[in-house]
Amino acid sequence: MKAYSNTFKETMVQKMTGPHARSATALAEEVGVPQTTLSRWLLQYGTVDTGSSTMKAKKQSNNWPAEKKLEALQEYEALKDEESRGRFLREHGLYSADIERWRREILEALKKKPNRADPRDKQIKQLEKELNRKEKALAETAALLTLKKNALRIWGDDEDEK
Repeated sequence: MKAYSNTFKETMVQKMTGPHARSATALAEEVGVPQTTLSRWLLQYGTVDTGSSTMKAKKQSNNWPAEKKLEALQEYEALKDEESRGRFLREHGLYSADIERWRREILEALKKKPNRADPRDKQIKQLEKELNRKEKALAETAALLTLKKNALRIWGDDEDEK
């Protein structure tokens, strides 16, 4: 296994992520380094800080806030050709699988009903339950009064006879 200097690695990563970025496959053919090695360097180092020539660790796509994911997804979708989409992915240290995963996550989130539990909902349910109970009691009382009146009409009033 051939050892490469950090400067060489930086240069290769910069060629894959810079303004005129090339794919790892194209660069591998050009410089004679295996494509898998170039891809590993890209994963490992992500972007190159051109000011101090030190490599920064790639920001993991899982750590992106939701707002940034949505913004990146919209920006990616606005790009029409594969070359510009590939450049976008390289510049942001992303893969097309990240974009697809974010799209699915956003769609799933949109399908879910919001869980907005209003604290008054419990009180409303209790009041409705109490109202139903009282309506039933009132209906029962009205039925008993009607029965009493009918019984009095049929059998008469005991107090009248005494």
